[in-house]
Parts: sequence; C-alpha cells; structure tokens
Amino acid sequence: MDFWDRLFAALPAVEERSFLESFYGKFYRAWFEEDRWLSYLEGLSTTVKVTIFALAIGVLLGVLVAMIRTAHDQQQIGKGNPLLCLLNGICKLYVTVIRGTPMMVQLMIMGFVIFKSSRNFTMVGALTLGINSGAYVAEIIRGGLMSLDPGQMEAGRSLGLSYLDTMRFIVIPQAFKSILPALGNEFIVLLKDTSLISIIAGREMVYWARAIIGKTYEPMFPYVITALIYLIMVLGLSWLQSKLERRLRASDRD
Repeated sequence: MDFWDRLFAALPAVEERSFLESFYGKFYRAWFEEDRWLSYLEGLSTTVKVTIFALAIGVLLGVLVAMIRTAHDQQQIGKGNPLLCLLNGICKLYVTVIRGTPMMVQLMIMGFVIFKSSRNFTMVGALTLGINSGAYVAEIIRGGLMSLDPGQMEAGRSLGLSYLDTMRFIVIPQAFKSILPALGNEFIVLLKDTSLISIIAGREMVYWARAIIGKTYEPMFPYVITALIYLIMVLGLSWLQSKLERRLRASDRD
C-alpha cells in the first residue's frame, strides 16, 4: 500500500514536469532555436521604421487638411474663395473615403492594384498607413482648432500676422493641449495597425511570426511573443504621452 501511495503522490509532479518541459521546449523553438529572436528584432526594427514614416505622412497630411477645412469654415458667408472651396471639397472627399473604408481593404488596393508592380511592400504599407492616419489626424486637429475662440485668429491678424503665422504661433499651440490625448491615441492605433501590412507581405513582426510558425508548426509562442512586444511598445508610448500631458498641465499652472 505504501508503494501505491508513493506512486500516486508522484504522478502530479511527473505531469507538472512534463508540462514544464513541453512549455520550455516550445518557447525554445520559437525564440532561441536557430537564433529566431533575430527575426523578431528585424520585424521590430521594420515596425518602428514603418510607424515613424507613416506618422510623418499622417501628421503632414492631417495638418494640411485641417488648416484648409478650418480656413474654409471660418470664411464669411457670401465671401468664399473659389479655390479654397475646391480644396475643401477635395479634403472632405479624402476624409470621407479613408474613414469610410476598412484599413485592410485600403492596403490590398494599394498593394495589389495601385502598386502591384512594386516589390517593396513594406514601404507601400507604410504609405497606406500614413494616408489612412492623415484623415483621422485631420479631424482631430480640425476639432481642436474649431473649439478655440475665433477671437484668437482675429487678434493675430490684427497684429499684422499672416494667416499661416497666426495658425503657427497662436492657434495651433493652444489647440495642441486639448487634442493631445486624442492624438496620442491615434499614434498608438497607428503603431498597432502596422501588423496589418503583413497581408501584403510587409516584413514586420507578424510576417516573421508566421515564418517561424511555418518552421515550428506551433502558433502559440510566436504570436504571444509578438503580442508582448507590441504591448511593451504601447505601454512606452502611453507613458510618454502621460508624461507630456503632465508637463503641459504644469506649464499652465505656472
């Protein structure tokens, strides 16, 4: 009887050891074997580059579209500029189309239709992400600009500043404080959306995770590792955003 008691008492330990060995083995094949961690780092480097490139495009497009639409909305009734009305119509069409269609469909159109002869799918994906982000950034910035007292613009123009200088030195700095949370959230969404460019063979982290799965036939760890890397980056961006917001609030009190 003592023998059977010892045997049954040992069974959970054996099962637990077997589980840990299997767990470590799968993790080893997904991360260490054949230096596969280098593939994740390569994907991470591409993800960061794509995010920065797309962010630059998105901000430039967003600021340009927001300024055109704000200038149009602030025109006096009956005294509209025909050129500005045309540009505003183009900007409204751009925002409507981009916000009204899925990101994945936009990527497939850009990768498989417009740039089907290109082999640099990563940069095609970055361009698409930037164009997509620009529409959302434009609406965020436009909302911040329109929320300010129109007297700010009038005060700047009365001091002899041009429209662009008034926007640059007076209006936009004040609007930035109110739009920072929404803008930070858009940048975080942009970072996560880089994972979608793998559908057009963009070589970011999900692309390499799938390549590793094709060799190990074990999907859990490559995807979990990829998710953890994204989570760490998002937490870092969130921390930077909160730190910037605290600094801006402190400058307001001073």
